[in-house]
Amino acid sequence: MCENCGCGQPDDGITMKKPGHENHDYHEHTHTHIDSDGHEYAHAHEDGHSHEHEHGHSKEILIGQDIMFKNNMLAERNRGYFDAKKIFALNLVSSPGSGKTSLLEKTITDMKNMVTFFVIEGDQQTMNDANRIDATGVPVIQINTGNACHLDAGMIAKAVKMLEVSDSAVLFIENVGNLVCPSLFDLGEAKRVVVISVTEGEDKPIKYPNMFASSDLCIINKTDLLPYVDFSIPKTKEYALRVNHHLEFIELSVKTGEGMDKWYEWIKVKSEE
Repeated sequence: MCENCGCGQPDDGITMKKPGHENHDYHEHTHTHIDSDGHEYAHAHEDGHSHEHEHGHSKEILIGQDIMFKNNMLAERNRGYFDAKKIFALNLVSSPGSGKTSLLEKTITDMKNMVTFFVIEGDQQTMNDANRIDATGVPVIQINTGNACHLDAGMIAKAVKMLEVSDSAVLFIENVGNLVCPSLFDLGEAKRVVVISVTEGEDKPIKYPNMFASSDLCIINKTDLLPYVDFSIPKTKEYALRVNHHLEFIELSVKTGEGMDKWYEWIKVKSEE
């Protein structure tokens, strides 16, 4: 359970599927319990593994541990694996509707003859985004997080094994649409890319500073709609630079293709660093 927002309720299920596979490959249930002092703790098990809890007169000893410590250790393990295999992993984050999936579809379509892509899709429910990516012809796996509002490093480690990501590939990780909790969870990615559209408020960077402070690149999408909305790109950049003066920016429109060449060049340059 996320210690900050409380996402993930008792008996939530995390599933991972490849398009076309009816039966999920991985399924985890988390059971949350409250002890006599009001402290919360959880037990997790995968399908096919029974679990029993002795109640009666038995005593259960709880050892507190920082949930982020475990995630960060797994993230470092992922990062070492990616470095060794020369996999360029990108964590794409945004609020819902910013255009992440459309950005990936066009990027893959335009670059797949030059770059080997693999994709991990994160959503609370449905295979919709994975099916869209599957239509481009690249390997993809869908992680459905149930009530959880973010991906974590452990999920990524399992998904990478199931995808069998090849050496020297670009791995896109499309995180759950949310500008809060995903900012706290390192997945082991090389770069974090936050996507914002001009249909959103220009003050998003100061409303959700952790996400912009932890990102390397900010993509400002749907620029073709600028004539029809009240949105200032200079003001958005000013706000973003207040929380992260190292943040890079690319303005583009997935629909018209304007600015996409800068994004493709960014991928090429960063993946070779």
